[in-house]
Amino acid sequence: MSELAGGGEAKAEVKQASKDVKESENVAEKYSAMTVSKNSEMNMGDLTTVLSAVPTHKPVKKQIQFVEDKQEFNRFPTKTGRRSLSRSISQSSTDSYSSDSSDDETSPRDKTQVNVKGSSDFCVKNIKQAEFGRREIEIAEQDMAALISLRKRAQSEKPLAGAKVVGCTHITAQTAVLIETLVALGAQCRWTACNIYSTQNEVAAALAEFGVSVFAWKGESEDDFWWCIDRCVNTEGWQPNMILDDGGDLTHWMYKKYPNVFKKIRGIVEESVTGVHRLYQLSKAGKLCVPAMNVNDSVTKQKFDNLYCCRESILDGLKRTTDVMFGGKQVVVCGYGEVGKGCCAALKALGAIVCVTEIDPICALQACMDGFRVVKLNEIIRHVDVIITCTGNKNVVTRDQLDRMKNGSIVCNMGHSNTEIDVASLRTPELTWERVRSQVDHVIWPDGKRVILLAEGRLLNLSCSTVPTFVLSITATTQALALIELYNAPEGRYKQDVYLLPKKMDEYVASLHLATFDAHLTELSDEQAKYLGLNKNGPFKPNYYRY
Repeated sequence: MSELAGGGEAKAEVKQASKDVKESENVAEKYSAMTVSKNSEMNMGDLTTVLSAVPTHKPVKKQIQFVEDKQEFNRFPTKTGRRSLSRSISQSSTDSYSSDSSDDETSPRDKTQVNVKGSSDFCVKNIKQAEFGRREIEIAEQDMAALISLRKRAQSEKPLAGAKVVGCTHITAQTAVLIETLVALGAQCRWTACNIYSTQNEVAAALAEFGVSVFAWKGESEDDFWWCIDRCVNTEGWQPNMILDDGGDLTHWMYKKYPNVFKKIRGIVEESVTGVHRLYQLSKAGKLCVPAMNVNDSVTKQKFDNLYCCRESILDGLKRTTDVMFGGKQVVVCGYGEVGKGCCAALKALGAIVCVTEIDPICALQACMDGFRVVKLNEIIRHVDVIITCTGNKNVVTRDQLDRMKNGSIVCNMGHSNTEIDVASLRTPELTWERVRSQVDHVIWPDGKRVILLAEGRLLNLSCSTVPTFVLSITATTQALALIELYNAPEGRYKQDVYLLPKKMDEYVASLHLATFDAHLTELSDEQAKYLGLNKNGPFKPNYYRY
């Protein structure tokens, strides 16, 4: 969900040869009616012609360092090492439909469960929760009409027949609608969670009952997390050929542990800023041996999922966990990218006094023009009531800064990665951790000072609350189309590089969702289209246009 653009990142500049421009014009003519009417039908057999994405230059960004291979990838989970941590987390996690306390204390890895089809190729908290999960999925489908429409249009043609998709995303009701759409379009799927706290156990159970090999539960330990990823990838008689990732953990695990399998992948679709950073790093080093689609920087992801989704879900997550009143509170938002903009707008509307930290002068100037004071965190740290990180970087809030925060301060993260807050430095003998409710810890200093840490520094909105279904429909539709394009693209269309979806497809995804609002687009006259030099049916903006 999830994850999420940090302030200060530079937008990728699109390079496009004259041949691509000519092909784009031909495509626009062929599919001119596609985005005009909500009743228009799409020929999925021609989809790969529409989706002629263009490669991007490598953006100059501050790199996110990989965790040491010794720590992440050569440290294969051990059963002894995971028992105590998994037990302690499961005891403090809240499960909406848990059966009993003794069941909660048992790791799903120690259970033998079978679905109605007789398969045990999954690992979830409790398969008996499937009925509740199915209801959650059906509710989500009501607000994901565009994705369901795409499913119905393409189902007969099976554009993903033969695709073996391995996915690592948040496992929620909305993601389940995407997974079941991929299955309806012909794909075989194996799935795991990109966040140890965001999984909806009942939804994971419903997917397992449906026949998807899913390995995830809320409150996994770190060892469980990597074990689940490995179970998705390493299974006898099944080899993935497509990756759908959120954060890059699955991609990097396959690259490190199963290089021969990784080389046979036909395409990667990545939706988070953290994962995109990793892809560009691999590409820059000449180690990216498969084409990848950067969904995070598509307009429909950046402007809707990152901005509008976070504008609503930040308040939901904070209210559910702390019951805090925002009026008059001193809040610092670290990063003024799309996520930071959404958080600041929501908090300002409730009367909070919001300051912003930024490394990028452009984003900093935007914050100033929007009425926010731009500061260094050290300048205001002693007076802050709430700190929210939204950068995708590491060590944005350090131990020294946490030491100087006042009693009762709240610290949380809205970026994808859990590296933004230096949580590891808080796990020392002189500090006491007190779990006061699900995903809420009081970290107590020797003098009695308490700092309230949410979700142990992981993604707040998906760990502690939910996100708007409609916005996730937009992102999910973009992901589905990206997978279809990469899987069906003729040989040679995509090199070993990172690509963006073309403007035409962003516009198509947006058009599918307009019907929900009974919105009616104005059509250009022939004279107007000629004056602007546009095709009447789009694309309406050049690739370099910034919305």
